[in-house]
Amino acid sequence: MMPTPASTVVVARQGLEDIEVLLLLRSAALKFNGDCWVFPGGRIDPQDYPDTQRQQEFQAAQRAAVRETQEEAGLDISGTPLLHIAHWTTPEGMSRRFSTWFFLCVIPAPAPVQVDAQEILAHRWLSPRAALALHRAGECKLPEPTLQTLKGFTAFRDLSGLVEGVAALPIHVFPKDSPFYRLETIEY
Repeated sequence: MMPTPASTVVVARQGLEDIEVLLLLRSAALKFNGDCWVFPGGRIDPQDYPDTQRQQEFQAAQRAAVRETQEEAGLDISGTPLLHIAHWTTPEGMSRRFSTWFFLCVIPAPAPVQVDAQEILAHRWLSPRAALALHRAGECKLPEPTLQTLKGFTAFRDLSGLVEGVAALPIHVFPKDSPFYRLETIEY
């Protein structure tokens, strides 16, 4: 089965002592990553593709990231730069497969988050360290791409360091045999 193109955005802001990322709790009723804390995201819809360039998946992924963040968290990140940080493809053999572009979006100030209480049940702003501690304690179930992204972010305490550091690293691509594996994979 061919993976469905998808997009995810890691929304980050500066907390008092550390960066914070937005995590959303997906409903347990959902087939993929139900009852998990994830970054905003979802599949790339036909309307996300540029009108004249239907094959431009990267641009469509950026549009989907903005759209999904609005739909799932009520945050308008249009006009905010998105930094491509990773590409994950669900392994073969799984019932649902996605080929997901991961972007980082830094917001300058706290913004209200509004979830739909159907697909997304709750939200939390957490430092990567706090999210990982909750995961280890069994209080915050994180899918592997979210877990690995948070692990990579623990090296940074402020937004400027995060953006500079992530921009200087190769894009994390999983698995290596993915058609998107063009750069060395980041080892967390």
